[in-house]
Amino acid sequence: AGIFMLIVSIAFGITASSYEASFGDPLGPAALPVMLSIPAALLSLCLVLRPDPDPVWATSTPLIRQLATLVLLIAYALLLDPFGFLLPTFVTVTVLGRILLSGWLKSALSGVLMTLVLFVTFDTLLGLPLRALPAGLG
Repeated sequence: AGIFMLIVSIAFGITASSYEASFGDPLGPAALPVMLSIPAALLSLCLVLRPDPDPVWATSTPLIRQLATLVLLIAYALLLDPFGFLLPTFVTVTVLGRILLSGWLKSALSGVLMTLVLFVTFDTLLGLPLRALPAGLG
């Protein structure tokens, strides 16, 4: 797993370094993916150099939660374009809170807060344009 993740991290960083954008992002679109690929590669290298001698694999409920999280994050990525940023982000954070065993109210409040903070951070503070609503509405 460590070797696989190391290869994926390096490939991700190399691929991301060639990203270009047509808007005025001062760092460029490659900055965040490259910054993420570096710690991912280092942590993968830790798995290779210091593997757990007696790993315990997730079974039953924890495994189902992990798979649900993976499906949720893939769905989130696929729903951003047709539905805009706000609704998919709210739903994803709320459902992720439930997967992590938080109550509905706390999960929904976290969803609202995270959605607003992320939208303001990326769209307003960093100047990275996000479409807030579905194409026909906004």
